Amino acid sequence: MTDAFIEHINITVTDPDGAAEKLRQIFGWTERWRGPALNGGRTIHLGSEDHYLALYCPKDVPAGRFPKGAPLQHIGVVVDDLDDAETRVAAAGYRPFNHGDYEPGRRFYFLGPDEIEFEVVSYA
Repeated sequence: MTDAFIEHINITVTDPDGAAEKLRQIFGWTERWRGPALNGGRTIHLGSEDHYLALYCPKDVPAGRFPKGAPLQHIGVVVDDLDDAETRVAAAGYRPFNHGDYEPGRRFYFLGPDEIEFEVVSYA
């Protein structure tokens, strides 16, 4: 096997349209596909030509808050300009926290749609 990579991550969200719009604003991703999904649910694929998030919502939208870290801890996203990304995160209504500047790069975190944690890192 050579150069294995993650093509997509499928996460459950309560509002795939809203989540897609916020993540598009922050990361500049494009919608690759949307349509019906497992058991009457629906999904939006959002990302680049090579990698994407599948934003899945079941037919019966879950009530309440998803527990943090059960089992997903966070999704890491690499950006060229960390300061610009932080500005976009705040403009989308999320609060950046836990800033770090250590090898191999600078980073911060934010809780995005449905309190899913994202780590935004720049190796520039």
